[in-house]
Amino acid sequence: MSVLGGMSESERQHVQARVRAAMDSQVINEGRHQGGRAAYGYMVVDGGPHPNPRKAAEGFRLRVLALDEFAAEVVRRIFREYLRGNGDRAIAKGLNEDGILCPSARRPEQNRRRQADGWQGSTVRAILENPKYTGYAFFGRWARQEMLLDPDDVSAGHVIRFRRAAPDKVVRSRRPAHPAIVSVEDFTRVQLKRKGKSAGGLPSARKTERTGRATKHTYLFRELIRCSVCKRKMEGSPRAHGMYYRCPARTLAPGSPALVDHPPTVYVREDPLLEAVNEWLGGLFHPKNRDRTVRMMVGSQEKMTPSSDHDQAERRLKEAEAKLKRFQAAVEAGIDPFALVEVINQAQAERAAARAELDNAPAPDDFTAADIYARLDSMTDVAEVLTGKRPEKLIELYQDLELNLLYDNEKEAVDATASLRVNSACVRGGDQHRLAAHPRNAGVHVKTVPSLEDQNKPQWT
Repeated sequence: MSVLGGMSESERQHVQARVRAAMDSQVINEGRHQGGRAAYGYMVVDGGPHPNPRKAAEGFRLRVLALDEFAAEVVRRIFREYLRGNGDRAIAKGLNEDGILCPSARRPEQNRRRQADGWQGSTVRAILENPKYTGYAFFGRWARQEMLLDPDDVSAGHVIRFRRAAPDKVVRSRRPAHPAIVSVEDFTRVQLKRKGKSAGGLPSARKTERTGRATKHTYLFRELIRCSVCKRKMEGSPRAHGMYYRCPARTLAPGSPALVDHPPTVYVREDPLLEAVNEWLGGLFHPKNRDRTVRMMVGSQEKMTPSSDHDQAERRLKEAEAKLKRFQAAVEAGIDPFALVEVINQAQAERAAARAELDNAPAPDDFTAADIYARLDSMTDVAEVLTGKRPEKLIELYQDLELNLLYDNEKEAVDATASLRVNSACVRGGDQHRLAAHPRNAGVHVKTVPSLEDQNKPQWT
């Protein structure tokens, strides 16, 4: 009986390996959805008759992933807020405050055993770490393991546990298999940021993932204004007669080159800066200036050069292809192919990742005047937001426009630049891209006086 039991167990393991190999091949070559609950942001729909003739004759249908538009926009919001600096729990708190249903509450039929009690930090973390949102099919991220209840008593049976699989056990489709919700570039930036936060261990990760603190004052230009001397972000400094932003020299590192030209403390007042920046933004988005703004944004594309990330991706692609050619030459020269399996697989993965990054990177000339006009039409409430009646909306607008302010203490001026996000409809859905305006056309030069006592209005062009 022991011999028969061992033979049965061996055969069962062989069947599991063959089935898993077949499923891996379907995912890599066809991008096949292998069943299970769809990730938040997607839903499973009918994809037509099954490609296997026998199964098609039996009535089986192919199942594919399609976008759930509302949930997909929530996923984009999660990635966008994380890249802005919000932690997992801060994002979950914001979603709960806005009354957005959590995944288990939105699809209770798929989550019968979950409490549906709102967004949690772990839910946000699972979404941020799921590579399926890039449009590629992934399989094998979690492995099923059988563990004996009692190692000393095999007859007691076993229990099934799901563990995160090793990276080399995860497979990915060669081509996009379903609509993408976030770009490969943004997903990579998020993963690098999370790796950097967790590098210091759990205490460091907890410290950086905390929720936002409640503040007594509203800082409209928080994290948006920098000192031109040291390039550091200026901190809010409330005063009885107004809000100021300051950059003290005492917080610079000893021996820093910036200490040579840095005044003891640099101040700039918020009120005149707010008035000038809002008037500039209001003029850009005013209906009578629409044509000028569109021409400016389209013209800025001609001045943009390929980013360093794009160059690095091309360099990685060339290096990976060169490695594969060397390995192929080594095999032809008589090297045992099995000795090169691991390095060949690694080189192929590097080549696929570089190609995916290049394919998903937005081209600098993809945006037309029609795309920008459509984006401006969707921003009909800009004038109302710029009135400042709702400061939280004004802060959100500054973040969406990626407003950057650089204060020059010697010239007593602030250079402001902003970039516009253009929603361009693609085959895989709506992708958001940034269209940066040229500083000479889109910048605002605000003349201010940094002293605390000055109350005059700024002169700006």
